[in-house]
Amino acid sequence: MTIDDGLEPAPARARRPRVAVAGATGFVGRALLPVLAARADVIGLRRGADAGGNGVEWRRCDLFSLEATAAALAGADLAYYLVHSMLPSARLTQGRFQDLDLLLADNFGRAAARAGVQRIVYLGGLVPRGEAGLSAHLASRLEVERALGAHGVAVTALRAALVVGRGGSSLDILVRLVERLPMMLCPAWTLTPSAPIDLEDAVAALAHCLDDPETRGRICEIGGPEVLTYRDMMRATARALGKRRLFLPVPFLTPRLSQLWVTMVTGAPRALVAPLVESLRHPMVPQERWLQERMGRPGRPFAAALAEAIPPREAPASLVRSVQRLPLPPGWDAERVAREYIAWLPRFVRPAVGVRQDGPLVLLGLRGLRRPLLELEHRPDRSGSERAFFAIRGGLLAGPPTGHPQLEFRITPDGAHVLAAVQDFRPRLPWWLYRITQAQLHALVMWAFARHLARTAK
Repeated sequence: MTIDDGLEPAPARARRPRVAVAGATGFVGRALLPVLAARADVIGLRRGADAGGNGVEWRRCDLFSLEATAAALAGADLAYYLVHSMLPSARLTQGRFQDLDLLLADNFGRAAARAGVQRIVYLGGLVPRGEAGLSAHLASRLEVERALGAHGVAVTALRAALVVGRGGSSLDILVRLVERLPMMLCPAWTLTPSAPIDLEDAVAALAHCLDDPETRGRICEIGGPEVLTYRDMMRATARALGKRRLFLPVPFLTPRLSQLWVTMVTGAPRALVAPLVESLRHPMVPQERWLQERMGRPGRPFAAALAEAIPPREAPASLVRSVQRLPLPPGWDAERVAREYIAWLPRFVRPAVGVRQDGPLVLLGLRGLRRPLLELEHRPDRSGSERAFFAIRGGLLAGPPTGHPQLEFRITPDGAHVLAAVQDFRPRLPWWLYRITQAQLHALVMWAFARHLARTAK
């Protein structure tokens, strides 16, 4: 007998797909995991200890081992492959990165077939039409794509140019170049067109492939909405960093010399720099944007993506701190040194600069100029035999005060020296001009005063 309670049975809840991610701790992988975790049960593959948390099941996996990879992929419906082996993975690594990448990809494709994985989603590099004369880097990316699908598992290949996001190695090299070089050497390859894509847009495209069966077995080219040269990107990076840079075309700088130059300036490993620079001779612009059109997501402009990748930085206050140890004549105290400095200075810099005292004020100025270059105020309340203190009140060479600009003469504990210290001084001159003029003059004055005190001590 059955009892009809009038209630319809609840529909069975659809099982969430299980997704494994190789390269889960990398630049793109870290951004992709939380997006996938909202829609699937995620397995993060990593070589080291378990990371734990974040709604991700972490499994240890050495991708160089076919058996370990197959075990790690057990139960996965779909797998993401975000792996690149341009940097050494062992204390001694013999072999080209192309061969290491091929071994890893072949292991992954075979392991996925063994584990019953239905599809692999792979993020590689844009391949120019024709595939002839490819750089080693791009040829390797294409070889990896083919190796992943060589054992019966369908592959969705997303091909992208530069991915713009915080922590990306290519963008990091670009930023370091712009930060460290006031004059940028621009070989011919800096005019190669590219369509850099924002990290969030790349992650959205990868995640879209999880639910869209139409992406199965397809090659999808993705990129940002603008076509820019590498030189355009360097200019935009300089603007984002608030740097003024000179861009100098250098037609004779070969890719090999460029690799050496970029490695020396940025400090990035040559194993990483060389393939990237070599690849920049190829146009990296999508020929078709089927996936992004299907998603209705053309992507963010480069400047907006860059602003996200390089957060606005507070410009450090242009403050000066200068401390010199000077010999102390026997029997002198700090106040005696300060009086001697004020009396000696106009003799050293004559006839251009004069020093005038007006009560506690000491005014340093150019002869014939009414307003002083620097205005110091002696502070008896903060001075004594061990320390002579002057507040820097202003003058033509002093910028708006930040903190408490000051000059002091302080006796060292051994009683044999005196420290002349300028603290919290903010110059009015542009920083580059201050560095080559006023700063050099101050160093010269203190060096000469030290020699004067040494002669006095004798």
